[in-house]
Amino acid sequence: MDREIVDYMDMALATAEIAGHRNEVPVGAVIVDTRTGRVVANCGNQMIGRHDPTAHAEMLAIRAAGNMLGSSRLVDCDLYVTLEPCPMCAAAISLARIRRLYFGAYDPKGGGVEYGARIFDQSSCHHRPEIYGGLQESKSAGLLKKFFETRR
Repeated sequence: MDREIVDYMDMALATAEIAGHRNEVPVGAVIVDTRTGRVVANCGNQMIGRHDPTAHAEMLAIRAAGNMLGSSRLVDCDLYVTLEPCPMCAAAISLARIRRLYFGAYDPKGGGVEYGARIFDQSSCHHRPEIYGGLQESKSAGLLKKFFETRR
């Protein structure tokens, strides 16, 4: 695996850990502008803190990257996220025209990419990013497992 992919996933994992310390489900997302290599968004879940069920890490990162770049289309951007995006986030990824999606843990229960709704496989989907799943899967899944074990 490329060193830069590992570095961006490590950044997403660190952000996920911070979200977990705030009692948010530990998911982190990083968006990189591939033209410059610059990180244009680095967000963790904030659903509890914002009282907003749509404040998933991916949604916040897409909004932040759009604002940073001054565009609703993120065609030269890659998204790194610690958990397989849900259907809502997968639809937003498609609408934003994200170039590549890299994710850590698979989500058989709530995923929308490889599991569940499989948003990118639907005929109504306007854009399908390149998808790379299972990156640093054990670290990503471990964060989630530890988080939920302490709450049960």
